Parts: sequence; C-alpha cells; structure tokens
Amino acid sequence: MPPPLSVAYFTMEIGLRSEMPTFAGGLGILAADILQSCADRGVAAVGMTVRWRHGYLRQRLKPDGSQEYENVSWNPEHFLRRLPQTVTVDIDRHPVRIGVWLLELRGEGGHVVPVYFLDTDLPENAPQDRDITARLYGGDQAMRIRQELALGIGGVRMLRALGYGDVGTFHMNEGHAAFLTLELLRERGFADDAVRPSCAFTTHTPVRAGHDVFPYDLAWRVAGDNLPWHIRTLAGDDALSMTRLAMSLGRYTCGVSQIHGAVSRRMFPGSHIDAITNGVHHVRWASPEMRELFDASLPGWRSHPALLGQALRHLPDEPLWRAHDLAKRRLCAYVMDHAGMRLDPDVLLIASARRVVPYKRPELLYTNLERFRDVCRHSGKSPRVQILHAGNAHPDDPFSQEVIKRMVQRSHELKDCARIVYLDNYNPDLAQLLVAGADVWLNTPIRLMEASGTSGMKASLNGTVNCSTLDGWWAEGYARDSEAGWRIGPMALYMNPDEDRAVDAEDLYTQLQFEVIPQYENPDRTKWTERMKRAIALIGHFNTDRCVSEYQEKAWGG
Repeated sequence: MPPPLSVAYFTMEIGLRSEMPTFAGGLGILAADILQSCADRGVAAVGMTVRWRHGYLRQRLKPDGSQEYENVSWNPEHFLRRLPQTVTVDIDRHPVRIGVWLLELRGEGGHVVPVYFLDTDLPENAPQDRDITARLYGGDQAMRIRQELALGIGGVRMLRALGYGDVGTFHMNEGHAAFLTLELLRERGFADDAVRPSCAFTTHTPVRAGHDVFPYDLAWRVAGDNLPWHIRTLAGDDALSMTRLAMSLGRYTCGVSQIHGAVSRRMFPGSHIDAITNGVHHVRWASPEMRELFDASLPGWRSHPALLGQALRHLPDEPLWRAHDLAKRRLCAYVMDHAGMRLDPDVLLIASARRVVPYKRPELLYTNLERFRDVCRHSGKSPRVQILHAGNAHPDDPFSQEVIKRMVQRSHELKDCARIVYLDNYNPDLAQLLVAGADVWLNTPIRLMEASGTSGMKASLNGTVNCSTLDGWWAEGYARDSEAGWRIGPMALYMNPDEDRAVDAEDLYTQLQFEVIPQYENPDRTKWTERMKRAIALIGHFNTDRCVSEYQEKAWGG
C-alpha cells in the first residue's frame, strides 16, 4: 500500500513539457511548478490530471498576419507509463471506463511525486466516450461536464484503485475539479461536515465568465445520480456553479495574489477567501547561463530559493551581464531562424507574450502611433527599440485573430522606428527563451483583471526587468522594491475605460522614453545591472517553494 498522502492535487491541465500538450496556459504551467516544488520539499503528494489526446492547436502565421492551424497529437508512451488500474464512472446514464498513465517528478533531494493522467481513450469505451479526454476545454457545456466528472469522480476512484486510502487534503486547482467532493460525499454517507475538512480550493479567475456554471437540467442529464439530492444548497439555487460547490465543501479557499483574493471576496460575498500569491519553479525557469551564475555566486539556491533574495549583494555585475547577453543572443538566433528577422543584441529588446484576450490589452503599446514613433525616434539610422510579441489565438476567436493580424501589419508600418516581430506557436520552450533573453518584460492588463501573472516572475528570475500594470503579483513585487522594475499607471482605477487606457498608454510611453531606454543605452551599465539584481532578488519570495510552504501551513493541514 502507498504511504498516507498529505495532498492529492487535482488539476484539469498540467504543463510539464512542451511535447506533452496537456495544458492550455498558465494554470497548467503553475500546476507543474507546484508539484515539482512538492517533490523538492519532500511533500507526500500526488498530482491527478487528464491525458488529453490532442493539445492546443499549433499556430502558424502567414505574412499578412492571418493564422492557420493544425492539430497536435502525441504518443503518451514516449513520456508516460500505462498502469493496469481502471475505474468506472456513470456519465450520460451509462458506465464509462477510465484508465491511467503515470509520470514521476523527482525532486532535488530524490523524493518522487507521482502524477497520474486519466484517460477514457480505451477500446472498451464507445467512440463518444473515448472522446471525453480528446481535447482540453473542447466541445460544448455537456462535454465540459463529462470531462469534469472524469477528473473529479474518476480521479478519486482512481486514487482508491491505486491504493491511496489515506489522503489528508484533496486540493482543487480551479473549479474544474470540484466534482471530487461528490465522490467524497458518497464515500462518507453524504455528510457535508465529513467532507469539508478534507478539501481545499484555489480559484484563479477574477471574472465571472471564467467560472464554470451549468444549467441544472443539463447537469442532471449528464451527471445523473452523481449529483446528490441537495446539490442546489451546495452549488447554487439557479445553476450549478463549480466554484460555489468547491467553496461549499472545502475548509479553505484562496486566490492567487493579494489583489485577486480581494477581488474574489467581492465576487462571492460572504465567502472566506484567503490569498496565497503564486510563484515559479526557480530551477525550471532559470536559463542555463543563470543557473551556472547562481551555482557560483549563490550556492544552495537550488534547494533554498530564498537565497535568491541576496542577489543584489552577491551577484557580480560583469558575469551577470554576460549570462544575460548569452541568453539574449540565443533568442536573437531563434528569431532569425523562425521569423527571418535579424535583431541586434546590443539594442534594447522588449518582450510581450501572453494569451491574446481583451483584458490583457495586447495593443496598449500602439494606442498612439505618433507618440510611439516619438519614443523610438533615433538620430541614427537603426531603430533603438526591438519588440517581440507572442501569443496564440483560438480559431473560433475572431477578436484575438484580428489583434494578431493588426500587430503583424503594424510591424511593417513601424519598421522605420522599431523592429517588431510576432512569433507564432507560443509554448513553454519559446517562453523560456523570451523570459531569459529579453531586456524588458511588458505586461499591460486592465487593473484587477490579472489574477497573478507568473510570466513576469519568470522574467525577473532571469534578470529581465518588468514594466507592468500594478496588478496581480507585480503590485506586491513593486511594493517590495520599486527599483526592481517599472510600473505602468497608478494603482487607482478610473470609471471610464477609455480614459484608463489613455492614461496608461501615455505613462508607458513616458517610462520608455525617459527611464527605460536612456538607462539601457547608458554606457555605464551599473544602474541597469543593479535593477536586474533587484528583479532576481524578488524571486527569493515569488517562487513555488514558498508557495508550497504556505499551502502546507494554510491549506494542507501542515
């Protein structure tokens, strides 16, 4: 029998490797970082997720900025080990068989955290049931319920089939996993108070549209007797809210930054919602050059990432600059190979990479093109600013596709004052190149809409300086050290979104023109390298080792 578990971490997606397309974005990347830190800390943990047959569509950009897509398929046997255990869950009023795959995460000290991948693509299932685990977030609401039943109820039953009888905490990473509470209710005689002490929940979404809510007639049709008689008292009178279900049957709920915790409390009045600010896995996201530098100057940082907080005192200027310069040249080589654009490693390089959605304001930099040209104007012939954009748009999302098309076309219009490149097929491998090789990481969300923003943490870890709206983690990071980067706009909110955008855009132009560009171009790099070291020092706190420690203290019962 396996030993007792401190935590079983349930997540609809996990981003362990680019070649394993079992994730869509930051939620999955964070899950992988947290479980890797559990392995590093020796936590008795397992991950429970889904083996998606097809990942996010692979994006290809045409010269005019329009996109074409191709499906991504992969062979799990190249990365995972099939286990013999199977379980059954009633979905659409008939039994569906669920199998499982295993991947083991090994920590710095050798401790192993198993990650289990559920799979309905079994020959004994009907074709429609095999498709439940075909596409992450694919299909309609009925398919989403099927997928969440497979993860939640199927995941608990799989843990039991694998021999895990003693689990301290079932952690729901977002509401997708909330059906696990229903299986615990069934196990424990439908006594809410017998389930609540065993469950914890993290919400990642600061907008209501991002929370799964299902009509009850549809939920009853798909989930059937998996729903208890008193489901409305747990998940809402009018519709089945997965977030309310998770909070109703959990002893602890948290958001993923201090601001996000406050936003969540306003979204769900009367709920007790704490905040544990996200982090990043320090070893995973440090470039090879930075790892070598940290090994030499901050020995022990791999096991104790809090040592990164001493970066300002212990990292030497020249080796730090050389490490960054090597990472920047690798990024420039990638851009040349994949986009045919030659970048100058001696010119300021700004990166902005994220999902293309309205609240992230991907075009804020181009609000006023004349002002942009003024910022980038240069007495010499070559541009003084280089900008890399990346981010995927779903084929069913016309807004995002049009944004990317405009940005590609704008790169041609502005070539006299800046080199601008949109890189296609954004994935973790490209993200690692960008966060390590850029000089500045640009993030421009509408305030109160960015729950955390871990890409900025990854950039800071590599000495890439943030220039960001004061939201999510950056509000906390900037408050800790305002010399570790730059802020865009004030903390205050405006009633008029157009005014908000105009003020933030002008502030961004001002910061670039009078602070960022002159400081980078100063032949004396002392101020810039000091800012790089201050950025790195922030990750002494904003790492998943600290994040897991807080989860152990607050959510997992020590």
